[in-house]
Amino acid sequence: MKKYEVMYIIRANLEQEAIKATVASVNEIFTNNESKVLECKEWGLRELAYEIEHARKGYYVWMLVEATPAALNEFSRIAGYSENIIRNIVVAENE
Repeated sequence: MKKYEVMYIIRANLEQEAIKATVASVNEIFTNNESKVLECKEWGLRELAYEIEHARKGYYVWMLVEATPAALNEFSRIAGYSENIIRNIVVAENE
C-alpha cells in the first residue's frame, strides 16, 4: 500500500461534538477499507485563504494514511457529498 497525505476542512460553525464525530467517521472510512491511519493531526480553527460557501473560517484536519485505492475512492465519495466537509485533498507521498 502507498502512503498518502489527506487534508480536509470541516465547517467552522459545527459544535465540538459534531467535529469530533466527523473526524472519527473519516478515520473509520480508512480502517474499514483495509487501510491504516498512521497520523491524524487536528490543526484546529483557521482563517481560510478565500471564502468557501460563505465561510471565512474552517477546522483543518491532516492525516497520513497507508491506503488502498478503494479506501481513497470511498473517502473522496463521502467527502464530496458530506455537508460537514467543505474541502478535501489527497496527495501521494514520495517514497
